[in-house]
Amino acid sequence: MTAFELDPRNDITARSSGLARRRATEKIVAVIAILSALLACAILFVVLGTVLSKGFSQLDLTFFTKAKPLFGQKGGIADALVGSALIVGMCAAFAVPVAVLVAIYISEYAKPATAVFFRMVLDVLNGVPAIIVGIFIYGLLVVGHGQSAIYAAFALSILMMPMVARATQEVLALVPRSLREASLALGVPRWRTVYSIVLPTAIGGILTGVVLAVARVAGETAPLLFTSSLITTNGVSTNVSQALQSLPLAIFEFSESPSPSDHAAGWAAALVLIAFVLLMNVLAKTFAGLKRRKLEGS
Repeated sequence: MTAFELDPRNDITARSSGLARRRATEKIVAVIAILSALLACAILFVVLGTVLSKGFSQLDLTFFTKAKPLFGQKGGIADALVGSALIVGMCAAFAVPVAVLVAIYISEYAKPATAVFFRMVLDVLNGVPAIIVGIFIYGLLVVGHGQSAIYAAFALSILMMPMVARATQEVLALVPRSLREASLALGVPRWRTVYSIVLPTAIGGILTGVVLAVARVAGETAPLLFTSSLITTNGVSTNVSQALQSLPLAIFEFSESPSPSDHAAGWAAALVLIAFVLLMNVLAKTFAGLKRRKLEGS
């Protein structure tokens, strides 16, 4: 070993150089992360600004109370709002109970290998393109029976179910194991423990996942083109056995029209849809924060 290697000053110099290099790398990575976040915010604000500038002038009481005519002239989105509410409501009624039960089985009853398999299936199903689901429901139900809002809700529920199931499963995994063990030690059946202990503890996160999933499927257009796009009624309709107008479909039809007034109405409808998605996200975050503070306070 040479005298140079034994000199402690050389070791201090090397460590100082390494520390300075790590600090410089950390600053570079932090700057890149900040620029990426600013870029994402800028894209969002550009989109919001464009939709707001082109659609805000069309927003009035008539726009929300008048239905879109089948052919020509200017119309509103009253029928689209009612149709979207019915379709998304039925979708949630179909998907949420199944998704919660699937998540309970994976978290509370399934063996580790089985749980891994079902989580992989949910992840794959969550990545299936919406248009594939629309074609699947079209070939399975629409062909030979005709389009209807029920089939549209069923198609959207296929998209919604894995999102809610995965969110619910992640929330259930955060419930302390000690709560389950204490309940079971008192002789409480497992199903009662899940119903009375686990679910009430995780209800905030479950509802947050449901709200975000509703906001996600409310803007889907591709499944609706195959299941509920052949509108036969002129005006607001609540007959779910027939095809109903919806907000994403109305935006698509407004954008395809050669009329400038329809284009403006399409921008306004897009603004309404964005406002709905924003409201759902704000409600989800607010509810999750309140539930978390309540749990931390208790």
